[in-house]
Amino acid sequence: MLILANVRERWSGFLGAFVAVLVGVALITTTLVIYDSAEAEVQPRYEGTAALALPKRAVDADGSPGDRMPWSEAEAEPIVSGLAEIPGVAAAVVDRSFYAQAIKDGGPVTDEGALEAGHGFSSTRTAPYELVSGRAPAAADEVVVDRALGAPVGSELTVNITRGRERFRVVGTVDGPGYYFSEEFAARQRPGVAAVALIPEKGADTGAITAAARKVLGDGGTVVSGDGRAELQPAYIEHKRFLGVQLISAMALLGLFTTVFVVASLLVLSTGMRRREIGLLRTLGASPRQIRRMILGEAAVVGLAGSIAGCAAGVAATPLLLSLLEGLDVTPPGMEVSVTPWPLLTASATGVGVSVIGAWTAGRRAAGVAPVEALLDSRSADRGMGRGRWIAGLSVLGPGVLLAVGTAASSADDRVNTAILATMALIVAAALLAPVLVGPVGRLLTAPFRGGGRAAPVLIRAELVAHPRRAASLAAPVIAAVGFAVLLSGMVETMRVAYPAGEALKVASQTIVTPDGTPGNTDEVVAANPVGKAALPTRAFVGAEKAGDAENAGTATVLDVLGSRDPRWNRPGEAVLGAKKARELGLEQGQEVPVRFADGATVTLRVAQVLPDDPARGDFVVARDLVRAHDPAALTDDIFVPDGAEASDAVPGVALHDAAAYALADYETDAELTESLAVMLIVVAVGYSVIAVANSMAMAAHGRRRDFGVMRSAGGTVRQLLLASAGETALVVLIGAALGVLVTLPPLAGMAAGLSEATSSDVGLHLNPGVLAVAVVGTLVAAVPAGIAVTAKTLRGPARVGARWRARRP
Repeated sequence: MLILANVRERWSGFLGAFVAVLVGVALITTTLVIYDSAEAEVQPRYEGTAALALPKRAVDADGSPGDRMPWSEAEAEPIVSGLAEIPGVAAAVVDRSFYAQAIKDGGPVTDEGALEAGHGFSSTRTAPYELVSGRAPAAADEVVVDRALGAPVGSELTVNITRGRERFRVVGTVDGPGYYFSEEFAARQRPGVAAVALIPEKGADTGAITAAARKVLGDGGTVVSGDGRAELQPAYIEHKRFLGVQLISAMALLGLFTTVFVVASLLVLSTGMRRREIGLLRTLGASPRQIRRMILGEAAVVGLAGSIAGCAAGVAATPLLLSLLEGLDVTPPGMEVSVTPWPLLTASATGVGVSVIGAWTAGRRAAGVAPVEALLDSRSADRGMGRGRWIAGLSVLGPGVLLAVGTAASSADDRVNTAILATMALIVAAALLAPVLVGPVGRLLTAPFRGGGRAAPVLIRAELVAHPRRAASLAAPVIAAVGFAVLLSGMVETMRVAYPAGEALKVASQTIVTPDGTPGNTDEVVAANPVGKAALPTRAFVGAEKAGDAENAGTATVLDVLGSRDPRWNRPGEAVLGAKKARELGLEQGQEVPVRFADGATVTLRVAQVLPDDPARGDFVVARDLVRAHDPAALTDDIFVPDGAEASDAVPGVALHDAAAYALADYETDAELTESLAVMLIVVAVGYSVIAVANSMAMAAHGRRRDFGVMRSAGGTVRQLLLASAGETALVVLIGAALGVLVTLPPLAGMAAGLSEATSSDVGLHLNPGVLAVAVVGTLVAAVPAGIAVTAKTLRGPARVGARWRARRP
């Protein structure tokens, strides 16, 4: 009851923490709801299946689960026969997917799912898609298409497949997307069997079918049913889901860090201003344990109230975030928001936990207040740095510096995350060590104004020197806001310069043939450009000879294999490995290794060479003809035509670029998403911190009402006191902004150094002055009016405070 009474009585002191928890929980709730809603869903074309039989899964080089190993035709035949004999199964359909895209009006028809749009006709039963007109394809030159394509039965249609453009006769139309060919044609395009769909009879028991299918497969594969069928997703949907999850994960992480940081700063500030009250409780007999319990209990109540309000606000804001993600094209098609209990419970537990954790330090310090503090100014103990704060600050500073240095040596995938972690650590260190800097910086910045005969600079100087910890608590949210704004915008600016320059250097004097409206280059495009690098990628499995061998399948490593037509690597029966990949696979030069390809066939290759890593060459390179023989559906990457040879764009669906244009286009592919992510994170960090700054300044001004009363009684005018409040607030914001910039420079410098090495170009540190200005001005605009407003309200009755102060003087 005492805790609830304290919260009611001192609600203004807890308002800042309440708002901070509300905003943080709202952000976490929104991101978790979106994350939950973005879970893979069963694709419409599998709605008519009872279950899917899938091959065994291999692992990636790091040991995490990877691709499934397709069955060969010979391996799949007895499996399909056994599955078809299960009671209640109408058909066991071999489901194949490969590249197919119509060419109309001289160009490819836009289709995000073109890479997997081709199927055998029996795959129409998995949806099921019904024939609207015509019949099933019987010959290799016949096709059934989606009626929405507008190709009538009997017409001729040009379809781009892996070999290139081919003419097909449309013999039927269906009420669903895709291109459906004869089973023989589909088997030639995709010889390996990656999935067998079980079509149930009407009224059949799905559970019984699934159980029986598992017995048929034994250890040779996996059977998925119900929501488990969502495992089979088109590549473009998986890519969008990956990007969306990465974006909202970054937002949630930043929101969590900012919430902990801001709430802890606000609670420390609030508790520090109650020293006299706590001293009075100690005089009345309260034990340190009771004080700690009171502080933590108050924080829990505030956290619970903020969490409840935050969950409601987060659910209400979810459609807005979803619309932003849809605008960035990082959500699966047709995604809908669904609110389940676990995101709300997780966000609420986070809000309460963050509040209690944030109050722990404040409670520990409050428990050490002596009874004599009841007779002293609440801020009289706010001097200098305690031993614990020194230890904590230096303990965080060390790892922050190491992470900043490690940013330069990190891989491309880890560089951004390392820089963000380094900045987080340095922001915490700067907030903890800020009291050391506040006094000297305050003296330095107010020195030019001391000789003007005005009291405001003297008051500001005295306040910062006498109470550096309070000023440091006020500056903490500014450090976070400016730090993250400068870091994220600086990353974008630095990468904007580095990546195009590095790519242009790599492909200097070459002409690059790139896909334009298609997912890759066909063999027809490769034949039209016979000179230059034309890597043919495929996914292959090293270390296992049979997909049905459970022991070997579990140890098989899936990796990207490149087929090259470069005479140095295009040698039958040989493979060339990069040094890192060779170490990961445990292979040495001269060693033989079995490699299983997409068609289920295993080929033994000899490791001809182990060379230094070179992304332009590839980590596992084999002869191009070998890849084509075992993966007829594979598409070729960009083709690099050297200077002196003529590049051709005569085939529809390709574009030509010089080195500079290619580098810029290649960067712009991800630049828009990267910049959008940075903008969203900056808005989150700065917006959240601006709220915290306004609350902190208002709370500090309210806590100084007795000081204002005394100064008013000593002859200070309202205008002078308001100017002093505004000046002190502005100075604290500028100090926080300066520290925020300083903590980001080491990670950004490390990133620039790493990019210089990675791109073999001179990359400097680049900042975005506009973002820095917006962050600083935004915090000033929030902090100064908040401080002035509360100060003005406090000054309405200062005479009574001053009178009481004069009455107590001897």
